[in-house]
Amino acid sequence: MTSDALAHLQTDPVLAQIIAETPLIKPAASFIDVPEADRLYLALLESIVSQQISVKAADAIFRRFRMLFSETAEAEGYPSPAQLLLKTTDELRSAGLSFQKIKYLQSVAEFALANPLTIAHVSEMTDEEVVQYLLPIKGVGRWTVEMLLMFVLDRPDVFPVDDLVVRQKIVRAYDLTETGRPLYKRLQEIAAPWRPYRTLACRYFWRWKPLAS
Repeated sequence: MTSDALAHLQTDPVLAQIIAETPLIKPAASFIDVPEADRLYLALLESIVSQQISVKAADAIFRRFRMLFSETAEAEGYPSPAQLLLKTTDELRSAGLSFQKIKYLQSVAEFALANPLTIAHVSEMTDEEVVQYLLPIKGVGRWTVEMLLMFVLDRPDVFPVDDLVVRQKIVRAYDLTETGRPLYKRLQEIAAPWRPYRTLACRYFWRWKPLAS
């Protein structure tokens, strides 16, 4: 977090008030125990495991998934793409994965065998180029890639308009009444002045706890 970023965001009086009343904790780096070349790949696996379930359940399932690739029962390893594809459906199901998520994880592995899937490879791409690069993976949508851009690739100007929490918080903060496409247009208009620090703005909205009306 830089003083320049905060000063820029605080030119929006609504956001300035939210910043003033919201403590912000820097998120922990993802997979610091994993070589950088594997972090994007592993983050994609984790993002698929965590889809549509609670954080607690996702953490437990992903831990059991990683244990399938460990030399000891207590350790948490992680598979190479080839190792993942060698696991049977029954073995992967034993970690608590649904059939659909197994297919999605296998899609990540297949993509990684056919295409570079490293932070270094995507580092020169624009945010939108990263989105388009990863969208062919089954189970990976725009929101998933935007979370990777924000928390794995540390991109500073991502605005995940499809994120329900961000959307609801902005609607609340700015007393918006639009719905559907007009709402999405209005959200983009509100966020435009936050460039090039929209990632930081969204982190404040995620942590902001509005007072009950």
